Amino acid sequence: MDLSLIVPVYNEEENLPLLFQAVQAAMQPLKLEWEVILVDDGSRDGSLKVLEELAEKDTRHVKVVALRRNFGQTAAIAAGIDHAGGDIIIPLDADLQNDPADIGMLIEKLNEGYDVVSGWRINRQDTFSRTFPSHIANWLISQVTGVHLHDYGCTMKAYRREVLTDFRLYGEMHRFIPVYAAASGARITEMPVHHHPRKFGKAKYGLERTLKVVLDLFTVKFLTSYAKKPIYLFGGTGMSLIGISAVLLIFLFIRRVFFLVSVFESPLFIMAIMVAIMGFQSVLMGLIAELLARTYHESQDKATYTVRRTINLNK
Repeated sequence: MDLSLIVPVYNEEENLPLLFQAVQAAMQPLKLEWEVILVDDGSRDGSLKVLEELAEKDTRHVKVVALRRNFGQTAAIAAGIDHAGGDIIIPLDADLQNDPADIGMLIEKLNEGYDVVSGWRINRQDTFSRTFPSHIANWLISQVTGVHLHDYGCTMKAYRREVLTDFRLYGEMHRFIPVYAAASGARITEMPVHHHPRKFGKAKYGLERTLKVVLDLFTVKFLTSYAKKPIYLFGGTGMSLIGISAVLLIFLFIRRVFFLVSVFESPLFIMAIMVAIMGFQSVLMGLIAELLARTYHESQDKATYTVRRTINLNK
């Protein structure tokens, strides 16, 4: 299988027939062995029935995964990836805002030597209330992770299968796949893709999703930067707190010697002791996290590195 298209579906009954027509039209000139995996994420309309009809019409290309309830877009994409057989995997939305005609363009870019090609909706056809928080989130993610992309929220991205095998997706983390891939040494680029106004149905997400993305960003930053050496985070924080405590105690000592001000009656003394205790606790947490990290890697025989390719090796 050359290509797997993954489409999470939630209440998109009217869009699905048009989407499949667009996918067929886009795939016909590419001459690839392809499949489209449509993941019904607990739809409450007639989406699943439409999916069943599409699967019956085209048994070769259409595959349906029906989840028991609504788990969210990330879980639906993860289910699609788990059931995909293609060497290249491209998720896209079911609402026809992503254009299947861009699939060939993404694959051409991927064949230039990249592992991930991220879509960039330059002319995004959404309301200001959706685009403005998205711009802020994209800037924040780029600054925190060091992986600079203009549009993390664009579902339409092309991946080589091997960059999707070293992690699991939770929460709203499908948008962070390029960050995980970059941590494994993947070559990443982005390119403009078309974006269309929604024709049928309504958007499933509001401003509350931005908060979830920001919270997930903390997790992603920890996993990509400190998962293998958590002592750097906890120990660094602990040493900083101990340093602050030391400065406060030195200040209190100098004030006692030269100005005869009582140390124990000052609230700064209590503050210095509390900060020192917090610092020691943070260092100890770092040591415990180190043991957990080593247990995780050693119990699963999981390497702390990833190999792009080997030459003249049979093992």
